[in-house]
Amino acid sequence: MNSSVGTTAETSSQRIIPAPCLGWSLVGAEEEQLVLEVLRSQALFRYYGPDPKSPPAMVATLEREFAALVGTRFALAVTSGTAALQVALGALGVGPGDEVIVPAWSWVSCFTAVVRVGARPVLAEVDQSLCLAPGEVARLAGPRTKAVLVVHFQGVAADLDAILAEAEAAGIAVLEDCAESPGALYKGRRVGSLGDIGIFSFQHHKTITSGEGGMVVTNDARRYERAVRMHDVGQFRPFHAAQIEPTETAFCGEQSRMSELTGAVALAQLRKVDRIRSHCRGLSLRLRTHLADLPGISLRPIPDPEGESGIETYFWVATPELRDAFRAELVAAKIPCDQMTGTYAQYNRAYVHSGLAHAPGATPFRPGPDWPDAAYRAESFPRTERLIHRFLVIPVGMKHTLADMDHIGAEVRRIHAQLQLG
Repeated sequence: MNSSVGTTAETSSQRIIPAPCLGWSLVGAEEEQLVLEVLRSQALFRYYGPDPKSPPAMVATLEREFAALVGTRFALAVTSGTAALQVALGALGVGPGDEVIVPAWSWVSCFTAVVRVGARPVLAEVDQSLCLAPGEVARLAGPRTKAVLVVHFQGVAADLDAILAEAEAAGIAVLEDCAESPGALYKGRRVGSLGDIGIFSFQHHKTITSGEGGMVVTNDARRYERAVRMHDVGQFRPFHAAQIEPTETAFCGEQSRMSELTGAVALAQLRKVDRIRSHCRGLSLRLRTHLADLPGISLRPIPDPEGESGIETYFWVATPELRDAFRAELVAAKIPCDQMTGTYAQYNRAYVHSGLAHAPGATPFRPGPDWPDAAYRAESFPRTERLIHRFLVIPVGMKHTLADMDHIGAEVRRIHAQLQLG
């Protein structure tokens, strides 16, 4: 390791490392200005307001700029990332009797959104990138498989070349879950633009935030129309009809429209996403220079290192016991070492084991569909189990500096020597 990188850390053992934070820490004048514009217009609903000659423009502008950033033809703002998942699944035509491949290591909604549309999640292994493992789509796809949900985990795109090829061979759709990776790229293209449909989240802990909120993106006009109808009680208003000629038969939808106030905050945040990515990626690269040469530690492999967002740095040690000891030392040194957003082994969750759901043809207040089954057990996922109990994570945020990374790197090296991992 270059000794000059660690100088600051080695001479500042009492350094206080800020708590990790992303978009919410940048909420300021830009968000305030756009919110005030909405309040002064008195047009809080996205489709109409007091002045018929001046339709609300905040959510519409957000959608336009989001589609331009991601590189898709269409973007549709919704109330949350969870709503975005459900709308996207509906737009793909996923429903009762279908199966959707879902990474076993993922957020709650990745599982529950599939159940909510009446389909069955089929859990898949992850690899050391903590994204869906190549080979899993080919292994798990069957006659009932309608789609695969690919989670780009914590700022890193999954191995999309392999996964897209497997999905195409299986004849199934690819839904990109980009909730944790807005702005990230895969081989020069923004995540969300490579599959059949993609979703994003603007929840508080995400890279950019409006408190709650989400986005659905696609290049397919039919799926866009379906998504619009899904999110607006089946309607297809003139705003959307001006973009494409509607072709779908009317159906009953749900209601997950974004308000102009939420759109104002999300728009201001969207304009900061590349600033966040650049800052965090630079910090993460600096931190990894401290860890790369440590024996007994393996860094998270990144399918496209040039495209990552850098919001969290992961590394592995040999055993869960070593992980626990290492983590205890990091906590004692006041080094933040918790993930910024929740991620779980789905097969261990209570809602999976109960078999109860609020979904088409089911209520949580009486026995539900024919799941769970033996596949929803830890022993069915040995690869995922070996990975998730041995990693440590250093979150990176907007209040961190290169000097903070140097300090953290020095502390990791000290703990590594103390635990005699070499």
